[in-house]
Amino acid sequence: MDPELIRDAAVSALEDIKARDIEVLDVRDLTSLFDWIIIASAESTRQTRALANHVQEKAHDLGARKAIMEGEGSGEWILVDIGSVVVHVMQPAIREYYNLAELWGGQSAPRRHPILGIPVHMRHHEPSSNSASL
Repeated sequence: MDPELIRDAAVSALEDIKARDIEVLDVRDLTSLFDWIIIASAESTRQTRALANHVQEKAHDLGARKAIMEGEGSGEWILVDIGSVVVHVMQPAIREYYNLAELWGGQSAPRRHPILGIPVHMRHHEPSSNSASL
């Protein structure tokens, strides 16, 4: 099955149920396990579950192998593994804490203000020179 077709179907499924801040990362040069990582935010555990289920249904409709889902119990972070595409649907606080886009993309992804929708640049704390070292 064409990974780009699965990727596009997953993004479409996320958009159908109003996922926020959808990011698509091409990781083909970083791993041979999968080609694409999609990260999206949901405002509630109910929406997180609905988004993950909808992604799974759209992938199934395409004829993709059965998606494996993890994290449905808590609903704060659900991973949908569709083989060449891995989808992470996360609550905003969990997403910010783990920052998968930076981990896989090598740079911090731009954040958007939750009300204004404008980019907000994250500042990383740099230890001062008089901080104790380990």
